[in-house]
Amino acid sequence: MKRIALWLGTAFIGTSCLGLPALASSPLDAISKRDQVAALRTALTQSADAAVGKLGVVDGFLGNPKVRIPLPGKLEKIESTLNLLGLGAQTEELKTAMNRAAEAAVPQAKGVLVDAVKKMTVQDAASILTGGDDAATQYFRRTTSDKLTTLLQPIVRTATSKVNLASRYDAVAGKAAQYGLLDQADASIDSYVTRKTLDGLFLVMAEEEKAIREDPLGQASKLLRKVFGAVGN
Repeated sequence: MKRIALWLGTAFIGTSCLGLPALASSPLDAISKRDQVAALRTALTQSADAAVGKLGVVDGFLGNPKVRIPLPGKLEKIESTLNLLGLGAQTEELKTAMNRAAEAAVPQAKGVLVDAVKKMTVQDAASILTGGDDAATQYFRRTTSDKLTTLLQPIVRTATSKVNLASRYDAVAGKAAQYGLLDQADASIDSYVTRKTLDGLFLVMAEEEKAIREDPLGQASKLLRKVFGAVGN
């Protein structure tokens, strides 16, 4: 009996002494690092494509309550008061123009996002795969926010200038910032819309990423099903 017990212990604990490979500690460990990185790059690209496709169209922002750009700061809270003062038409024009600017700008983000995917390291992939539902999106936010801000702000500026909106907004918002109605960073329409554009982009990307993690078997890519299916086990 002692020999049998010793043999069983060796089989489960010391498999290396029998010349057999050690058992994987998780299903993901059984998948090569190369496949893990490839699957994650596919997922990142898929999330970016979907987000840009949904937002970079007419009503992509304006028609989506989750990402629609509101009046900044406390101006949103006093919108009803502005309407009572006869400024309803101007308020609606302002909101529409801001959201149209975001819709015009967001397609240009795709190149920066794809470049971030290409530069992702094995270490990045490992932390993203085992991270939370939006770990990949947070990677994008961390690695692309500055570049996207630099890229998108001139596009936003062009869009707002077409309707002669910037000067009117800046005059009102500048005063509002002085009285604490909104942050100084939002006193410029270009800065405010660019920031809200990125917030909307990353929000939709996070939703796409979560969908992949929650339903890996529903993905078209065999590699995605394999890798993200293992992550969920």
